[in-house]
Amino acid sequence: MAVYTDMVKDIELPRMIEVRQTFPRPQIKNVEQAVRERLEREEIREKIKPGMQIAITGGSRGICNIPVILKTIAAFVREQGAKPFIFPAMGSHGGGTAEGQREILKGLGVTEASCGCPIRATMEVEQIGVTTEGHPVYIDANAARADGVIVVNRIKPHTAFRGPYESGLMKMLTIGMGKHVGAQVCHRAGFGCMDHLVPLFGHEVLKSGKILFGLALLENAYDETCHMEALLPEAFEAREPELLKKAYELMGRIQFAHADVLIVDEIGKDYSGEGADPNISGAFPTPYATGGLSAERRVCLGLSAASHGCGYGCGLFDTISKRLYEQLDLDATYTNAITNTVLTAVQIPMMLPNDRDAIRTALRGCNHADMDNPRIIRIANTAHIEKIYISTALMEEAKSNPNLELVGEPMPFPFDQEGNLIFN
Repeated sequence: MAVYTDMVKDIELPRMIEVRQTFPRPQIKNVEQAVRERLEREEIREKIKPGMQIAITGGSRGICNIPVILKTIAAFVREQGAKPFIFPAMGSHGGGTAEGQREILKGLGVTEASCGCPIRATMEVEQIGVTTEGHPVYIDANAARADGVIVVNRIKPHTAFRGPYESGLMKMLTIGMGKHVGAQVCHRAGFGCMDHLVPLFGHEVLKSGKILFGLALLENAYDETCHMEALLPEAFEAREPELLKKAYELMGRIQFAHADVLIVDEIGKDYSGEGADPNISGAFPTPYATGGLSAERRVCLGLSAASHGCGYGCGLFDTISKRLYEQLDLDATYTNAITNTVLTAVQIPMMLPNDRDAIRTALRGCNHADMDNPRIIRIANTAHIEKIYISTALMEEAKSNPNLELVGEPMPFPFDQEGNLIFN
């Protein structure tokens, strides 16, 4: 046994109890029908002419119902006599390669078979303009050569900056469609300038005339589609800030003010650009955004399969398990960090042989915890927080919150013989 693991072997971990969190739950039940209703508006329909080659954005985020949404849009385009195709609009994700980005789409359920149209993946770009401040503006080469582009994205709070445009249509125009080259141009100034650069670049893309319309999506706290709007290009800049405010109202959260240790079973690009959404976890990669849970230490134990080894965001944790470390593809992980210039997000945290030691070490590293009755919260990932686990120290606080329900009885952490958690 290593000295450092021997130092934590006697730390007693508390019993944990399941908690169900409830949030407002507006929801669109029939997503395909809702997409069609938005597209059937005359001012939207008339944008698509017979024979046109139409590019549709496919992002890297885990957007609910995205295969159905893209399939419905592609079918609508074909019905107008045009020829749709999907292109990966995801900056440098997927290791900055066309095949890597195609694999990300596949992991999200977006394939040529599922969507009924070709997927054209390339990292080549074409310059379509220059901002008023002299920055070159690039977009995906296949999109640039198409007769028009349909932009599809979820509007949500960003994980590294605040502004009237965060994650949404304007950022998709700026970063996603800009591919690796375009993302580098925009990120070069740092996230402190992103609230200025996203609308600056996005405005230039809109001015190019390439954008036919956009489909803006909102999700509730359960990551279910709850609102969508088809927007003409001239409405993007005015409407998106209003939708962002609505997204903030819909966002879920961990309904406790503070924990000594937060445990996240799994991070991944399908959950958040940062692997774990800082708006939930409280661990932000830059000083330009705040919020989420206050925790003295944070632990991460695994990486989602849909991330294809990209462990961007692992550096925001204090300890990780060896199995997470072994899942990392440093090419994919470092490409993401070099592009957006936030290198701290991919620093390798203290790596422990198993989950139990990772959790014990994080607790041992707390300077303010009551070690006999620590406040520990465990979540599966930051996209699914309706079911969480809390230590017994938080039970009384949970009982006083009408939006929290205790389920069952407190139980020990379910470790296997190797000291790793057994997941339900």
